[in-house]
Amino acid sequence: MSSGAIVTLREITRENLRSICNLKVTPAQENFVASNAVSIAQAHFYPEVAWFRAIYADETPVGFVMLEDDPANSSYFLWRFMIDARFQRCGFGRRALELMIEHVKTRPGATALSTSCVPGEGSPGAFYEKIGFTYTGEMDEDELVMQCKF
Repeated sequence: MSSGAIVTLREITRENLRSICNLKVTPAQENFVASNAVSIAQAHFYPEVAWFRAIYADETPVGFVMLEDDPANSSYFLWRFMIDARFQRCGFGRRALELMIEHVKTRPGATALSTSCVPGEGSPGAFYEKIGFTYTGEMDEDELVMQCKF
């Protein structure tokens, strides 16, 4: 798989559900993100705010992203984000997150995208900082809140 592959966000369907559920982060990252199967199940219990997509590089599924999309409160939160261990460090995560930010910018009243992450070795915090997120100083339970302002 070339790092020059075209990255897209696609709906999850019956046809691609199994391949998306089979994507996994590294064992060291498992404490930082829920499985895609759990995320998709949660999304179906929060249809009023859950917006989720498979991340593809060309025609290969490489990851998953889920947004808490709450236009009534102009609140947009990166709820889940993962790239399969086999496809990390190829630039796919960066491009997918850039696509997510572009999507959020089209939403009513959007001025920022927030997220949170568990601190510690293997945390995605440094990755998010490279994309433009900064720590807000707030905590969400045991997670550090970050925000990317537009």
